[in-house]
Amino acid sequence: MSSSKPSARLGIALFAVLVLFGTTGPLASDMYLPSFPAMQQEFASSTSAIQITLTTFLLGLALGQLAWGAFSDRWGRTHPLRYGTVLFVLASVAAAIAPTLELLVLARGVQGLGAAAGLVISKAIVADVTSGSQSARVFSILMTVSGIAPAVAPLLGAVVSEFGGWRAVLWVLAFAATLMALGAFFVVRETHPLPARSTGPLFAPLGRVLGQRVFMGYLLLFAAAFASMMAYVAASPFLYQDIMGLSPTGYSLGFGANSLGLIITGLISARLATRVNPRRTISVGLAIVFCASVVMLLLAFIGVDSLVLAGVIFFMVAPIGLIMGNTTGLALSEVRASSGSGSAALGCAQFLAGALVSPLVGLGGAHSAIAFAVTAFIAILMALGALAFTSPPRSQRG
Repeated sequence: MSSSKPSARLGIALFAVLVLFGTTGPLASDMYLPSFPAMQQEFASSTSAIQITLTTFLLGLALGQLAWGAFSDRWGRTHPLRYGTVLFVLASVAAAIAPTLELLVLARGVQGLGAAAGLVISKAIVADVTSGSQSARVFSILMTVSGIAPAVAPLLGAVVSEFGGWRAVLWVLAFAATLMALGAFFVVRETHPLPARSTGPLFAPLGRVLGQRVFMGYLLLFAAAFASMMAYVAASPFLYQDIMGLSPTGYSLGFGANSLGLIITGLISARLATRVNPRRTISVGLAIVFCASVVMLLLAFIGVDSLVLAGVIFFMVAPIGLIMGNTTGLALSEVRASSGSGSAALGCAQFLAGALVSPLVGLGGAHSAIAFAVTAFIAILMALGALAFTSPPRSQRG
């Protein structure tokens, strides 16, 4: 299956498989959320107990990336990817047939570990076979496509569970995991040749990338931008329904409009990647988000509860599409020799940042936007500081 020669180009089949690797993890985290009440009823448990199944999955997804990234730098991309996707398949089946909540929690944790392989190694493969503006372009497209998954996952899960119950949702995820495994075995070829692989302690490449100043600046920028977006995702139900007074349908339309804006800016970013310096595109995106965040902060403290908030939120969310893919490409270009570990660090920071901000936005209660506005504003300030930190010395600027 694998070849000792690295692939020279990113073909259509490989790109399609990488998209699958990048979207299945987010699908697995969000697709079964509408099934929580049914799961709670079947297992006769509390809401918090059911939510543990999500927590364990996200922890597996975050921490698993560190392991798979190190494995892929040491032993190449194909073997860790195949082991990880097979683990994902087995854990998905175990989750679908779990007779108790305890076994479901365990299966979901292992499921996250398996899904992490595709998530982290797909980025490393892109870094292996592309460079420069092409990397920024491909990462912008991948981040845009993967950004669609969290938006459509709950709706898709609701439809599946309506006809087949909550276990049918997990069987759909098992099917997607199987497609991932088939892609790993029959489409992906080795892109990290033997001479380029790490030696010595297994996690030495991770230590090296974490000690790289510019990479760490981009990592903080990436995590902070994602944290700003996750603050919106976590706060969106009460922002639209409790504060603005929209119906569930109105909330869905608002959420969909912001997702569409994110997709459009991601595609614009991909088009600009070969013409405009990625740092300039990132700067424009951050400037728009920062201005919108300042306005949101003022409106929240004044107590505005009209649809004006929805317009401001759009400009806080949509420009993130100009930031994420470009930042990924720039970060991994700094650690090309250890792109597996670099990708792992980015992914782990991303999900840990999301897990950190999600509970913060609710501290002000369901009828105040202050906690959301403050959280998002601080995240964007950190992102701006990180971008400044990665600036080249004045003597190197053109």
